Amino acid sequence: MARLFAFLRAINVGGHTVTMDKLRGLFVELGLKDVETFIASGNVMFTSPGTSLPALERKIAARLEESLGYDVATFLRTAPELVAIATYKPFPEAQIRRAGAFCVGFLGQPLDAAGKKSLATLASAIDHFKTHGREVYWLCDKKQSESKFSNTVFEKTTGARVTFRGGNTVSKLAAKAGTT
Repeated sequence: MARLFAFLRAINVGGHTVTMDKLRGLFVELGLKDVETFIASGNVMFTSPGTSLPALERKIAARLEESLGYDVATFLRTAPELVAIATYKPFPEAQIRRAGAFCVGFLGQPLDAAGKKSLATLASAIDHFKTHGREVYWLCDKKQSESKFSNTVFEKTTGARVTFRGGNTVSKLAAKAGTT
């Protein structure tokens, strides 16, 4: 059984509140095992015998929408993928340490050429972006609150769904993957 990590977009925003107990229960109802949540921001770890990640993403998203009454984009990564994401350094280490924020955006598919071109228009004096596979890395020289960048701005500009997590959260989840 594969250890998987689900990153859920907008599970607890916009007036919606889902307890982690309820979220774990929804994953268990799908037949998933060893379900754990990490921080109340839509990070779920579990094991699954299934091998088709896209099909499982769709199944989870459909179940969440059916139960919660709103769309919850779901992005799955395997334990080895998550470790690779956490250890990938798209910017010099010193720049990451000095940054006000360093985040990883999880995508369903890699950005195509048009999406990358659109993403480049979001770069600013304080906002820097790199893509690698199905992830986009955002480094903000100042606090996130001082940036005009957001999930919504990304999605409107690139046309791609995404959910962002702080670099520290991604590193902690990768450590839980059991392969670091």
